Amino acid sequence: MNPASPYFLTDTGDVWTPIGQNDGITWPELHGLYKRRDMATAEEYLRFLADHGVTVLRLMLEYCQGRRHFIEGPAGVFRPAMVQLWDDLFELCEKHGLRILLTPVDTFWMWIRWERHPWNAQNGGPCQDRAGMLTCPDTRRAIHDRLNFAIERWSGSGALFAWDLWNEIHPSFSYNDASCFEEFIGDLSRFVRARELELYGRSHPQTVSMFGPHMVLHAGIPDSIYRHAALDFASTHFYEEGTIDYPVNTVDAALAVARLMREALAETPNGRPFFDSEHGPIHSFKDHHLTLAEEYDDEYFRHMQWAHFCAGGAGGGMRWPNRSPHSLTRGMREAQRGLAQFLPLIDFTRFRRRNLNQEVRVSIPAVRVAACGDGEQALVWLLRTDRILDNGMLDRNAAPLRPIVSIPGMREGAYNVTVWDTFSGQSTAQFIVNGGPEWTQVEVPGLITDLAIAARRIA
Repeated sequence: MNPASPYFLTDTGDVWTPIGQNDGITWPELHGLYKRRDMATAEEYLRFLADHGVTVLRLMLEYCQGRRHFIEGPAGVFRPAMVQLWDDLFELCEKHGLRILLTPVDTFWMWIRWERHPWNAQNGGPCQDRAGMLTCPDTRRAIHDRLNFAIERWSGSGALFAWDLWNEIHPSFSYNDASCFEEFIGDLSRFVRARELELYGRSHPQTVSMFGPHMVLHAGIPDSIYRHAALDFASTHFYEEGTIDYPVNTVDAALAVARLMREALAETPNGRPFFDSEHGPIHSFKDHHLTLAEEYDDEYFRHMQWAHFCAGGAGGGMRWPNRSPHSLTRGMREAQRGLAQFLPLIDFTRFRRRNLNQEVRVSIPAVRVAACGDGEQALVWLLRTDRILDNGMLDRNAAPLRPIVSIPGMREGAYNVTVWDTFSGQSTAQFIVNGGPEWTQVEVPGLITDLAIAARRIA
């Protein structure tokens, strides 16, 4: 963690930014790891990710949609084929410089396929009722046992980034009462941290994720998710109804992300990193059985990534593919590489950003922004809203605009400004402007659909 800014550093003090996506051990690129049936495809995939700037995969220790990928069976007995899969995956991630955000339980499919799960008492497990899972003492011991096994086996690996201690915690796991969240999260956090410190002398960052639209189900949930004293960073899942989960255009989804980021950062302590660890067109895919057209989905993905990042998120957020098959497209990988190449323009070791979505002014009303800054540096992403085609995408043949962007609260001095084309993943202009605490004005050339700006004070 970084005491000087809400971004991540490695143990050696290097900037590390979570660029990645949700992955699954049963999905096309990784399913060959099971019983080592196709190791080559998995390794080529991980090499490809690293080559495209990806730094992290969010993964669940088991995947409960089918019967073969339970990590335990019966409860407390760790299945050799799955242990071997994870041994191999950690080794491959180490080899290619990737890290894993690991969550111990696939809560979605566990709930739906509860009759099959080894923790179910009917299968010899500890839990009499899935609705009481968070408060059942016997189940708590099973959770500790699973975490302990993973800690002893894989916490010593440099490929482990962090723990998502519980995926999409929800009151339905505690008889629709979220008042136990604080205790449950604290208990898991203390257990993991103490065990890691005992074995390795250090511990990994921790978070607990939440399905964003359900944050309002109980008054105490924001305290547990954003501000729990035991956690190191905050994460939620941006599945806003209509704009993100069933997108009719690529603009509304991005503006929703910018707004949700501002709301999340207002809830999160100033020095704590925040990122969205799941998003995507879940309603389109799951309920309407639609896989978005690739070109459209690429733009939807790219817009959301840059809105998330420039509004103050650590990285670009983590897509749940929601495609058939569950794989990100080449265009999405190029978008991730473009973000990775942009990162050196900001010094994240000292970037104490605050969200500036509403404070930054733009001379052209049809141009909207996601922005953040700290007085020495600023990030701004500009998005046109006036040229949406019938297919929901922005018109790349539109006449370019030249808006003036006014950033408040910067220190007096000269600023190096880089303008970045998010589609091509490269700089289109670099120049110096003079700024000050009232307004730092940047005239942005060549805005056709969207552009990103990095402004950094010259010492």
